[in-house]
Amino acid sequence: MSTSPQPVHPRPAAVLSALVRTGDPGRALRRLLALDAVVTGANGIAYLAASGPLGRLLGAGSALLLALGAFLTVYAAGVGLLASRARPAAPPVRLVVEANLLWATLSCVALALWLTPTTAGAVWTVLQAVAVAAFAAAQHLSLRARQDMSV
Repeated sequence: MSTSPQPVHPRPAAVLSALVRTGDPGRALRRLLALDAVVTGANGIAYLAASGPLGRLLGAGSALLLALGAFLTVYAAGVGLLASRARPAAPPVRLVVEANLLWATLSCVALALWLTPTTAGAVWTVLQAVAVAAFAAAQHLSLRARQDMSV
């Protein structure tokens, strides 16, 4: 009995690493910010466009998803604008990093203290918190590398 090989699915960290691989930390930072904006914007638009069905799937109220969707869409536009700069200024990048860390932390706190999601909602909350924290870490490291190169 032979078994066929299972497809290899790349890990999110490997995909993120491949997308930003460059010798220029400034370019990596802009790519990370742009990818963050795209992912965040897509999430926000999905919450806005499908708050009812997503609310039922995730076990969240549609009003909460509408509010989060509006916030995420505006936030994504700001991060996208920052990514469009030839050399994004350090203070706004630090603000994005801190906002991402805050989002990841508050997602876990909300899950533990007051959200009552479905299983899919609990898994989604943890996965998006991990993804947002990964963006924050990668953005921080890229900003630091850019600053180290300019010294």
